[in-house]
Amino acid sequence: MRLSRTLPRSLAGQLFAMQALLVAAVVAGCAFFAYASGRAQAEETADRQVRTAALALAGSPTVREAIRTPDPSAVLQPYAERVRADTGIAFVTIMDPDRVRWTHPHPSEIGRTFIGNTAPALRGETFTETYTGTLGPSIRVVTPIRDGDRIVGLVSAGITVERVSTQVREQLGALGMAAGAALALGGLGTYVINARLRRHTHGMNARELGRMHDYHEATLHAVREGLLMLDGQRRIALINDAGRELLGLTHASVGRKVDELALPAPLTGALLAAEPRVDEVHLTSDRVIVVNTSPVVGGEQRGTVVTLRDHTELQALSGELDSERGFTMALRSQAHEAANRLHTVVSLIELGRVEEAVEFATAELELAQVLTDRVVGAVAEPVLAALLLGKAAQANERGVELVLAEDSLIDDGALPRSMAPRDLVTILGNLIDNAVDAASEAGTGGEAPLPAQRTATRALVTVTALTEGGELLLRVADTGGGIGPDDADEVFRRGWTTHGTGRGLGLALVRQAVHRNGGTVTLDRGPVGGAEFTVRLPLAGRTAEVATA
Repeated sequence: MRLSRTLPRSLAGQLFAMQALLVAAVVAGCAFFAYASGRAQAEETADRQVRTAALALAGSPTVREAIRTPDPSAVLQPYAERVRADTGIAFVTIMDPDRVRWTHPHPSEIGRTFIGNTAPALRGETFTETYTGTLGPSIRVVTPIRDGDRIVGLVSAGITVERVSTQVREQLGALGMAAGAALALGGLGTYVINARLRRHTHGMNARELGRMHDYHEATLHAVREGLLMLDGQRRIALINDAGRELLGLTHASVGRKVDELALPAPLTGALLAAEPRVDEVHLTSDRVIVVNTSPVVGGEQRGTVVTLRDHTELQALSGELDSERGFTMALRSQAHEAANRLHTVVSLIELGRVEEAVEFATAELELAQVLTDRVVGAVAEPVLAALLLGKAAQANERGVELVLAEDSLIDDGALPRSMAPRDLVTILGNLIDNAVDAASEAGTGGEAPLPAQRTATRALVTVTALTEGGELLLRVADTGGGIGPDDADEVFRRGWTTHGTGRGLGLALVRQAVHRNGGTVTLDRGPVGGAEFTVRLPLAGRTAEVATA
């Protein structure tokens, strides 16, 4: 036994069938209405025509005079036939009050009794009826002939129903042609519309479209990357949950233009760009996102598809990796330098200059131990302490001295668990890196200075770390050239840098991490002319601000 499976008709096919039936029903209904209206109009015209002829004959003096003669038929028959021929009606019958005919289209019927109703006419009324007489079914009018106050005769004028039907059939032919043309035109229009619909729906039926919509919605909610679709007017046509989270938008953003969303200017520019964007890194208030855009083309600019990837964690890990790499290089360099100094000490001992060897070794140990003791004694937070020691080693390699301010003090456990150590590394690490860059450019810029040179060059970075008033205060000042007033507002913007392209992300990440923890970051001129950045992070949540002074 062979099983047959009937495939569901496509949505376009279903609509075409429904529209074709609808057009056919409308055309048929209009045709029926026109036919009924035409027949009623034809009957009304026939009634008016025969009524006019009957009343004209009843009021004619010729008819009244002929009735007074001994042989009325001799005058009335030719006269009635002329009227019938002139008006195009089927018959004109003139009779006496006893219904005996004086005229008839068939002369053989003259003198016979009229077939039909005459009672209303004998009462003086003019009436219309449809009656079957000698000529078949007819629409007839019967009216009295008066001679003074007396009714001396009756006139009946009529038109056969067959003649009315013939007129209606003639009209129906033209109506049928018009209805056929309307049906063909409607069918053609329906076919053209549904052919376009079929192209847009790819021949799928309603069930398949519904299933695709369900898959589409499930996919949008399941995809972890942000997906954003813009129409030709750069309005948001669609955005998934991840996209709203990455951009900080709400459901009300659908239908709004991109430039009305208060996004960062570089990100807005990337979304509005007509050309594709590939793996561009942009910053929002608290995230690092990678943006890819692809225009939707097809003869016209139909919109743009945008994908968003969250690189906040990756960027933070990258920063930590850079710091670790720097620490490793610094330790390697220190190990190499320590080996050289150890060889120097050994050589001095072999030369018998023990006192000079002890003095040389002690001086180097004191310089390294002073900062270590200061950091360990003032900063009990292990992440910050390790960061400061590592950055001090890096700064020393670049000829910059990193010192911890005397009033610095952070007890162990003072920082809440909600404050991510990674954010502290991002904030303080980037500020120190920028300060070291600025101080080294303003100093010797060469190899690490000897102990006797350090005081003279004074390429210095001062770090303050303390808790006061329910806030964590981090301040980094340098002896560099400072930042001009014109750049004060732009310093935290992604891409701002004095070191060429490919950099300028550090301070933007600082602002982002500060914002994420509800703090503030300010820029001032330092005590010795360089830049001084001050970060205040509430130990309890607070509204984020970014300020410049």
